[in-house]
Amino acid sequence: MEAKALIEEGSTCLGIELGSTRIKAVLTDAAGNELASGGYGWENHYDNGIWTYPLDEVERGVQGCYADLKKNVLDRYGVKLTKLGAVGISAMMHGYLVFDKNNQQLAQFRTWRNTITKEAAEQLTAQFQFNIPQRWSISHLYQAILNGEDHVSQIDFITTLAGYVHWKLTGEKVLGIGDASGMFPIDPATRYYNSKMLQSMDDLLKKNKMPFTMEAILPKALLAGEHAGSMTREGAAFLDATGELEAGCPLCPPEGDAGTGMTATNSVAVRTGNVSAGTSVFAMIVLEKPLSKVYPKIDIVTTPDGAEVAMVHCNNCTSDINAWVNLFDQFATAIGAKLSKDELFTLLYSKAIEGDPDCGGLLSYNYFSGEPVTGFEEGVPVVARSANDAFTLPNFMRMHLTSALAALKVGLDLLLNEENVKVDEMYGHGGFFKTKGVGSKIAAAAMNSPVTVMESAGEGGAWGIALLASYMLYKKEGESLSEFLNSAIFADQKGSRTEPDAKDVEGFNKFMERYQKGLSIEAAAVDSFWN
Repeated sequence: MEAKALIEEGSTCLGIELGSTRIKAVLTDAAGNELASGGYGWENHYDNGIWTYPLDEVERGVQGCYADLKKNVLDRYGVKLTKLGAVGISAMMHGYLVFDKNNQQLAQFRTWRNTITKEAAEQLTAQFQFNIPQRWSISHLYQAILNGEDHVSQIDFITTLAGYVHWKLTGEKVLGIGDASGMFPIDPATRYYNSKMLQSMDDLLKKNKMPFTMEAILPKALLAGEHAGSMTREGAAFLDATGELEAGCPLCPPEGDAGTGMTATNSVAVRTGNVSAGTSVFAMIVLEKPLSKVYPKIDIVTTPDGAEVAMVHCNNCTSDINAWVNLFDQFATAIGAKLSKDELFTLLYSKAIEGDPDCGGLLSYNYFSGEPVTGFEEGVPVVARSANDAFTLPNFMRMHLTSALAALKVGLDLLLNEENVKVDEMYGHGGFFKTKGVGSKIAAAAMNSPVTVMESAGEGGAWGIALLASYMLYKKEGESLSEFLNSAIFADQKGSRTEPDAKDVEGFNKFMERYQKGLSIEAAAVDSFWN
């Protein structure tokens, strides 16, 4: 009854995150307890060499997700969802969404998954002396300029997917600083866009006869806890196609999936870190001090409240695992076995624990798309083995789980070994960690450090952005995001901690020797398929 009253009063927080394959909504109370959820499945398109989502599909997806949430509320509590206390929007970071002065989209949405900006990324990294990855918005913008694309001179506004949906809901062209840090570098001292780099970018824009400055087209960057606008009538209609949702509720700054991942795992404080493993995989550690030099494999982004974070991001993680599980699902159906997808995933993940620590000599590359960390602009999934390898189901599944984190380990080794970055706790979240004790065991071996999976880890980014909405509404005077999370959200949370096993660590390292040596196999596959 208490939850029902909160919903009727409009005292709830709604978080929506647009992920790679699923849009999820979570409705919570002030303490972050989930009251209801909704979802909508979607897929990106590979259209004329571009990974993209059409914006009409974004609208359908957001509305479909919210409609599913409304149904869940009605089924569970017998009331219609018509009022909200606060809303937060999150989505995949980076990419390229540009609009003219009339708010018309100028070019196809180019997502983080595209690896088509190598020339721009390398030039900007050299110009700024700061690592600018290919997937960052500034790389896409400058590559479009280098390409001589006609639309660039008409750009009035550039944003991310989260920034776009937030704009549609509120009319405000703003972005949470964590998401903004994946568009353009942030100065940790001012907790805003780096002014020297803005000027340096403006010099490049002038050189290329662009009629705008960089800061003029970027969304305003806001810190966690700040008010980021209110739901307009048009925004309420965009979210709820039935017209039953009331306008007027406040929204927190829209954030990227990195920031919501940090929030959902309570890893926004210095010397904490997390691994988010789903369609893509990234690890983030909140830094005590800046790195000693620029690393092309390491991004510098921020927490939702602006602290500097070292991130290793890899484009590929569970897509190839999912493809193989789908194949096993077809086999199970063919022989009349009645297993749900969740049961099949749990079964196959659990078999991986029975495999040899080095995967029995098996090797795979899970490259559905390019993988910049290992130098690939395009990808082809590959499984390789010799005739004498132990080709068993446990080794086969362990190989896929190990391969899912292999590119990540390449970057993490730079942080942990070369930079001697200290981390007190690493938290895991995302689908990779869903089967208890499996993903965390592989991750602990990859990093040779303990990995904790919180009970709430399965909630993911939609829950994380709901917590940021709650922070905006309910924080005490002067209370930091970390303090709020520790006291109001995670005080009673329990987690499962997995210590690294020496044999697992040794086995992962053996796999990595094969992995590094066999990159020529992947290169040959890419050359054969794409050239």
